[in-house]
Amino acid sequence: MNIRATFAAIAFLTTPAWAQSNASVDYRVSFENAVHHEAQITATFSDIGDAPLELRMSRASPGRYALHEFAKNVYSVSAVDGSGESLMVVADDPYSWRVSDHDGTVAFTYTLFADHADGTYSQIDRTHAHLNMPATFVWARGLEGAAITLAFEPAMRNWKAATQLLPTRRAMTFRAPNLQYFLDSPTELSNFDMRQWTIGDGGDRQTIRLAVHHDGDASDVDIFTEKAKKVVAEQIKVFGEAPKFDHGEYTFIADYLPYADGDGMEHRNSTILTSSSGLYETEYAQLGTLSHEFIHAWNVERIRPAALEPFDFFKTNPTTNLWFAEGFTSYYGPLTIRRAGESSMSDYLSNLGGTLSYIINAPGRTYRAPVAMSLRAPFTDAATSVDPTNDRNVFLSYYSYGAMIAVALDLSIRKEFDGLSLDSFMQHLWQEYGVGEKPYRHEDLRKALADVTGDTNFAEQFFANFIEASDLPDYAPLLAQAGLKLQLAQADGAYLGSARFDDNADGLVISANTLVGTPLYAAGLDRGDKILRIGRFKLDDKRDWDRVIGRHKPGDSVTIVYQQRGEEIRQEITFKENPELEIILFEDADLPVSQAQQDFRDAWLGID
Repeated sequence: MNIRATFAAIAFLTTPAWAQSNASVDYRVSFENAVHHEAQITATFSDIGDAPLELRMSRASPGRYALHEFAKNVYSVSAVDGSGESLMVVADDPYSWRVSDHDGTVAFTYTLFADHADGTYSQIDRTHAHLNMPATFVWARGLEGAAITLAFEPAMRNWKAATQLLPTRRAMTFRAPNLQYFLDSPTELSNFDMRQWTIGDGGDRQTIRLAVHHDGDASDVDIFTEKAKKVVAEQIKVFGEAPKFDHGEYTFIADYLPYADGDGMEHRNSTILTSSSGLYETEYAQLGTLSHEFIHAWNVERIRPAALEPFDFFKTNPTTNLWFAEGFTSYYGPLTIRRAGESSMSDYLSNLGGTLSYIINAPGRTYRAPVAMSLRAPFTDAATSVDPTNDRNVFLSYYSYGAMIAVALDLSIRKEFDGLSLDSFMQHLWQEYGVGEKPYRHEDLRKALADVTGDTNFAEQFFANFIEASDLPDYAPLLAQAGLKLQLAQADGAYLGSARFDDNADGLVISANTLVGTPLYAAGLDRGDKILRIGRFKLDDKRDWDRVIGRHKPGDSVTIVYQQRGEEIRQEITFKENPELEIILFEDADLPVSQAQQDFRDAWLGID
């Protein structure tokens, strides 16, 4: 979060006339009932004048674009004034409270229930307190600029704190300059393993910290730290320099526990990393999330969309630029792991080919371009709903979509402009918008591309065709520059559609919407339908489905029998060729690789 311009804007928009500049906010948190996932929190607001105090619970969280009603886990509220006299608390709506007739001080106490460890929510138990601040703390409208002090009473003696909040001389007591910084500062209290290293030299020296709460061995964290160091170094090369962290420190806060959910969430000087699997168990696959989130230290936290400034904790925060903010980050995450030598060429190409295949074959592109797809975030970014959607057909992840746009732009720049690459574009954006933390707009990205390449027509055409419209470039010749071949993964393989099935159902029941353009869709099958027969085969489970696909070839027409909402339907269905794509080395296709292609590959993907 931009704690300078951002807060000034919020204060101007929301501060009532009575708000006092000398007001202070103090939080005290204890965990007497941690075994039942509860925290006892008292928020004391001092020197606030005599006007009614409006307290709020956030409905949005930094890095998330959908609403999350955190107030649902707040209860047993009460308030007293500076003399300890009870005050009336009035709930005007489900996520705010009003306290009147106080003496200039209000101590508001409540119980928080928290048992979901990821980047958005909080979890409290006897092993840790994993706290995302918007999911944990009430705040006062009009006091967003007040300095904040936060004191913890740990449930266990061996708990330590990992946070980007500023330490004080008192143990387990921290401070924040204002609400914006406070709510952007997730905190882990536990007996975690800590590793740290420095980046930069002299006056530019800064510390990177890695706090890991896990069930593994300390040696696992040692190995993970060495991998993280390499990736961080490669990312600094992309942008030309590291960000200037506010207090010279950046903290990775990781919970790798069976009772955590997989996630990652960026913050200004820290990031949350969660997984239900251990480091050794996954062979350190959590490096992928770490890599993605650290790219955000530049792209999103400092190279920041104007639509996210100021961040509003009480509503959704949509932007048309997630194809860049999340998509280009998704491109550089695995790329810098590859350049750091922490993934093999075959693994990198396998993942790249799978994502590209998804984008090329997804029907969602016919409905929305990347800019419009970005605006779907409030409905898809960990959002919840009861009614089913048709997102398999009409939505395309702006993470993946944007990543493949980044591939195309990188390879196009390398092809058309000698000595330039997407790294050049990112460095330009960093100097233009990141260093001074000047929020950008969509047109600024287009102009930046024109400035970097010196070719306005190239920039305008690329944006018009591939970002503002849903065309895709011809990836095959772009990849061929690096001696890479884009081809069908299963040439002449039969295909009815990338169907998903309910593992717990009786029989072969489709569990997700069939895709537009597939034989299954054309034959009328959809979510909830039970496939009984295909041609001469009776189907009972997924193994039967695989057997049917393996026994046919593209062009075969057979009868499919299925049950749809109580009715048995017979329909002719024709197998198509499997459109799944893959990317392989020319060498693996017995094609010659020129020195120019090898040099291009090395410059782009790193040297084996």
